[in-house]
Amino acid sequence: MSKLKAAREQKSLTQEELSEKSKISVRTIQRIESGTEPKGHTLKALAKALDVEESSLQESSFSRENPVEIEKVENPDQKEEKAEINYFSIKMINLSSLLFVILPPLNILVPLFLMFKMKQNNSLARQIISVQMMWTAMAPIVFMLGIFLKLGRQFTLMIIILIILSNVFIILRNAAEIDRKKKLYFSLKFSMI
Repeated sequence: MSKLKAAREQKSLTQEELSEKSKISVRTIQRIESGTEPKGHTLKALAKALDVEESSLQESSFSRENPVEIEKVENPDQKEEKAEINYFSIKMINLSSLLFVILPPLNILVPLFLMFKMKQNNSLARQIISVQMMWTAMAPIVFMLGIFLKLGRQFTLMIIILIILSNVFIILRNAAEIDRKKKLYFSLKFSMI
C-alpha cells in the first residue's frame, strides 16, 4: 500500500475528498497511490491537506540523496559477490571529474581514488572512469587534428574550449541520468579497468 493511501485512509478521506481539500486532481492522487512519486507542489499540497510531513508521503525508505542497491558482481572464481551501490557516492565519483577537466590525468585518478575510498568498486564506477579514460585518449587526437588543419589560433582555441565543454557535458549528463534512472547516459560497451 502506498504511503499516500495509508495517510488518506488514516484520516478517513476518500480520494475525491482529498482532491477537494488539496486542490489536486483525483487522477493525480490515483497515480500517486499506484506508485508514482509525488513531487514539488503536489507533494506540498497533499502533505498540507493530510497534515503530515512531506517526507512521510515519499515512497523511498532511504533518503533520495543516498539510495543504495545491491549489485551482483562475478568474481574470477565465478562465485557471486554482492556489492552495494550507493548512488550518491557514484554521483560524487562522477562529479569529481568535473573539478579536473582542464588537467586530464587527474580527471581519471581522482575518481579512481574515490572509487576505492568510498568502496564503490562496481560496474557504474568503473564505467565512469572508463568514459573519462576514453575522453582523455580522444581529446589530444582531436586537438592534434585541429592543429594539422592549420586554420589559425582562433580555431585552435575554439577546439580546446569545445573539447573541455564536451567533457563537462558528458559528466553533467551522466550525473543527471544517475539521479533519474540509476545508470549512465554515456557509457562504453566495455570497461577499461
